[in-house]
Order: sequence, then structure tokens, then C-alpha cells
Amino acid sequence: MAIRTEPFVATGAAGRIDCLVDWPDQADSPLGWALVLHPHPLHGGTRNNKVVTTLSRAYAQAGYAVLRPDFRGVGKSEGSFDQARGETEDMHALIDAFISAHPELADKPWLLAGFSFGSSVAAQLYSVLDQERTQPLPQQLILVGTAVKRFAWREVVLPENTLVIHGERDEVVPLQEVFDWIAPYRVPVTVIPAASHFFHGYLIELKKLTLGGLQEISGEPPA
Repeated sequence: MAIRTEPFVATGAAGRIDCLVDWPDQADSPLGWALVLHPHPLHGGTRNNKVVTTLSRAYAQAGYAVLRPDFRGVGKSEGSFDQARGETEDMHALIDAFISAHPELADKPWLLAGFSFGSSVAAQLYSVLDQERTQPLPQQLILVGTAVKRFAWREVVLPENTLVIHGERDEVVPLQEVFDWIAPYRVPVTVIPAASHFFHGYLIELKKLTLGGLQEISGEPPA
């Protein structure tokens, strides 16, 4: 399935939030939408990271519109790195702006995914939304190469169907660190044997796991 990519701009507390939207190329409207968040801005993380684009392609091919923002201070997004706090606030504003621009998606299911630093923003954004309950919660939270513990500024809530994917040989966030952090939540961790933090050589496996998680919550095979 072909994917059509368009720019999208919103405004957060620090100014411009520059994004791309990957639209599924199909006659009908998208089945839903997804927000996919990139790794650490101070270590080369952008919306074009290979893990981020792998997740985005998976969701777009399954029929979802996918929003890929650059965090503050990256590319044309304004502001400076804020240890996940400001980034979480920005993503909250981005959700409102995106739905306002695309009201046809307001009542459709959506997914919230993050890789590395982005997983911390995703988990804390979910927790804010869960506390507020002013809009529909994501159908699923997806944490890849999770570094939630390292950038947590608030208590984190994880839904029971959270999908956590980690590389066995992650050299940035050791697997045991993830096990120790997630144990109180009683959420399973899916481990890709021999995979590193950036899943070099294992992006196909990552895509399959992502689509498998989507199939579990939808009850239907992915497109």
C-alpha cells in the first residue's frame, strides 16, 4: 500500500511544532490515527529515525494516519530540550490541534507510540490524558526501547494492553533496567533476541510485532 506524506504544523508552549503526517493511500477514510514519538533530541533523534519510520509505515499500511512530530529544538520545531516535561505538554497541544484540523478522526481509535526518549513522553502523555479524561484515550500504548524511568517527571499509568518491545542486547537501556521498572505494572515485555537499542537488522521483526499488537486490539488481521 502506498503512503502519502504531508506537512502539519501546530503550536505548543515553546512555539512551532513541525510534523509530518503519513496517510494511507486508500479510497476510504483512515481506520484511525497514531502519534509516533522519536528518540532523544540531543542525541540525533528526529521524526525520521528508522525505528520511528518503521512504526509509522506499519500503522499507515494497516490503514491509520500517522502523525510524526519533531520535538522542540529539532528541525523547524521551536524551543529547547525540556527533559520530557515540556515535550509532553507540546504533544498534548498537538493532539488537540490535529483533531481540530481533522475532525473526521475525532471518534476513531488512535494509538500512542514512542521510541527511547519518545517512550517516556508517550507514557507520561498517556498518564496525563488518563487523569484528565476529557478526550478518548489511545486504544494502545506502544513503548519501544523504553527509557521511561530516565525521564519521568510524574507518576506513570500504563494500560493493561501496553505493548513493550525491547532488544535483548540494548546497549543504551539495558534489558534488566526495563524489567526492574515495569515489574510493578505487571505488563509483559516482548524481547527481540540479539537486537540492539536501534534494532539494526531487526526492523522487520519490530514491524511484525507492531502489526501483531494492532491485530490483537482490533480483532482483525492488519491490511
